[in-house]
Amino acid sequence: RFRESAWTPAVEAEGEIRDGAWATELTGDVLVGRPKGMRLVVRKERPHPEAQLRLTDSDGMRLTCFATNTSDQPIAELRHRLRARAEDRIRTARATGPRNLPLHRTAQNRIWLEIVQIALDLPAWMASSL
Repeated sequence: RFRESAWTPAVEAEGEIRDGAWATELTGDVLVGRPKGMRLVVRKERPHPEAQLRLTDSDGMRLTCFATNTSDQPIAELRHRLRARAEDRIRTARATGPRNLPLHRTAQNRIWLEIVQIALDLPAWMASSL
């Protein structure tokens, strides 16, 4: 458990406060034996209304933790969250077709990969235009 005063609001890329999300830093004995400058940041946020809760969720809040050596907590938390989005896009790309090339000839598979890249660009483009 953390004191409520330990949590600071998480921020968005534009610097605005992210509604329903907070971050704090683990200190003390948990860092013993870790490299100098290492920080452990914990984020809590309300899960999506239809999300399945996990055993590690506490009081209806989703908890995640990551290690960093950067000094600015709000920026570190934001950077970690944005990286998760990039990893999600990579996972989507792998499921879309590059892992299972459907055709027998290299030239045909090149065309397939171009189509896959366009298909992957569309959701990213649509999200940025909203």
